[in-house]
Amino acid sequence: MNPHLLASDIPAGFTFAATHCGIKRSRLDLGILVSDLPSTAAAVFTTNQIVAAPVIASRENLRKARDSMRGVIVNSGNANCCTQEDGYPASMSMASKLADELGVGASQILVSSTGVIGAPLRVEKILAAVPHLALVRSAEAGAFEEFARSIMTTDTRPKWATARCRIGGKQVRLLGCAKGSGMIQPNMATMLAYIATDAAISSPVLDHALRTAVEPTFNSITVDGDTSTNDTVAILANGKSGAPAITKASGLDYKAFRKALHSICKSLALAIVEDGEGAERVIEIEVRGTASESAARQVARTIANSPLVKTAFAGADPNWGRILAAAGRSGVKFDSTRANIWIAGVAVCRSGREHLFDERAVHQEMLAKYVPIRIDLGSGKASWRVWTCDFTIEYVHINSSYRT
Repeated sequence: MNPHLLASDIPAGFTFAATHCGIKRSRLDLGILVSDLPSTAAAVFTTNQIVAAPVIASRENLRKARDSMRGVIVNSGNANCCTQEDGYPASMSMASKLADELGVGASQILVSSTGVIGAPLRVEKILAAVPHLALVRSAEAGAFEEFARSIMTTDTRPKWATARCRIGGKQVRLLGCAKGSGMIQPNMATMLAYIATDAAISSPVLDHALRTAVEPTFNSITVDGDTSTNDTVAILANGKSGAPAITKASGLDYKAFRKALHSICKSLALAIVEDGEGAERVIEIEVRGTASESAARQVARTIANSPLVKTAFAGADPNWGRILAAAGRSGVKFDSTRANIWIAGVAVCRSGREHLFDERAVHQEMLAKYVPIRIDLGSGKASWRVWTCDFTIEYVHINSSYRT
């Protein structure tokens, strides 16, 4: 559940607005996030080789204006991907239109789209709605909540998170929102996330902080193993808090900011998994006892993406053999006779063999909304966590009729 958003949670100098422009049938489908001051910016994007036009446009604009970014414009309902020669001009026209209304340069706007791939984007509907959005934008909590709703597709609820920290005696606020519930697989997903902060921080240090926060959070979740074409996580920092500028990726101020940013990213990442298409429970997979973090990550992701594991959890079936089998095909070598597995805190496998347990009791524990798995491979000291969700029949229903 989202925390109740207060006016005091809004970082200074940011405004928001959202509307229904006609891309979707009836719901909010266009939103803007604007900084009153030039902001430093950082972003990470999809690793899919099929890249949507707005990602290409945003990468270019970020290179040109990472020290003077002014806002973000996002549409939902259409991904503007695989739309041939029309896609890129459409994305650039979205950025240019908002820039014109704000009196800034087009390169100072990031642009995102999410929704159906391959359908032409009726960009004229978006352009017609931008002047109204620019006029009504506000710093009220309700305006941000509408922005968070406007980026949703198959999400069942909006997702936002807040954090605060003190830098040089000044309070700094961070506020983020995200969308995503399917096509979720590292690195990132059909996932958009935007974070605003009134901290003052140089763009290289902001980029370092964002990438450090993304790896154990957004890059450690998966719903279905699919990586989208539009993934974006972006942060704007406008310095309006009055706090001293953070210019190095070290020291107490940087650590305080990084901790707050990690908190935002983790909250949003877990909210995405909790809202996984058709999901009934979140599964935390912790792999220990590997020679390196990369090996632990590889094993954890393989388990997390196993349809057999995920359907077992849909039925609250403590089938530990599926977990061990998934680890065994991860490509990471280990001695199965040293593998131990716990489900919901109960030891179910010792030394690669069944450890007697009360199956009915573990089944009851697996009916919880949050179920931990721990597997120790006994081959080292490294570990990693990944979060996923169960596969239910509702996931099939949602994705078999997504375009209809």
